[in-house]
This record gives sequence, structure tokens and C-alpha cells, in this order.
Amino acid sequence: MNAFRKATEGKSWVLGPLLELPHVVHAAVLSGDGFIEGRSADLTQEEAEGAAAMMSALQGAARAATQAFSGNPKPRLRQTIIESDDGFVFVIPAGGNAYLAVFASPEVNLGVVAHQMQVQVKSLGEKVMTSPAREPAGDAQG
Repeated sequence: MNAFRKATEGKSWVLGPLLELPHVVHAAVLSGDGFIEGRSADLTQEEAEGAAAMMSALQGAARAATQAFSGNPKPRLRQTIIESDDGFVFVIPAGGNAYLAVFASPEVNLGVVAHQMQVQVKSLGEKVMTSPAREPAGDAQG
């Protein structure tokens, strides 16, 4: 049942190891403003866009709730977890204005998924930091 599932779009390579974990159903890289930067192949574009918009609103609500309770004017979220009868949604920051989101069935090992998400975020950050910088258009030699 947990055969490797392909991922689509730009940053989807980071999702592969997550999709191999037992009971992980979907994964996506989302921008903070509600756009898809990568998604598991079996998550339709429409489903992914809807989830991205909801996650953007949820992250804003989570920050506002944390601010209200803690008094910290700029709280930094480390993770957001939603538990339902259908399973879990995990969301963690993935650098800049991005989030890594995973949906897993109720049988999932929460610790294993949370750990692998951190590993993948670190990998994503390392890849972004080691990518060569682009030259400004006016400086390109041809």
C-alpha cells in the first residue's frame, strides 16, 4: 500500500522520502501566501490549491492565537498539527515564506513523520543555499 508515489512541480523532490513513510497519504510544499510549490502526484492541482489556501489561513490564525495567549507580538510557529478521525495534518516552516505539509492516516507514527519532515526541510534549505546565484540580466555575458 505504501509504494513510492511520485511528486510534481518545482520543490517536490523534497517530498519523496516523506511519501515513502508508512501511512503518509499526501505531502506538499506550500507558500505562505497560499500557492503550491510542490505536491504529491496523487493530490490533484485543485485539491492542492484548496489545501494551500486553507493552510495559509490556518498559519495566520495559529500565529494570532499564539500572540493572544503569549503576548509575543511576532510568534514563530514550529509546527501545526490537526488531528481528525481521518488522520493528521502536519505543517512546519520550510524556510522563507514556505511550509511543508503532510497528511497521514490515523495509524501513523507521529514522531517518525515529524523527524523526517525536519530532515527534509534541512535538505531543502541546504539545496537552496548551495544553488548558484543568478547574474543580473545586464551582467550576463554571451
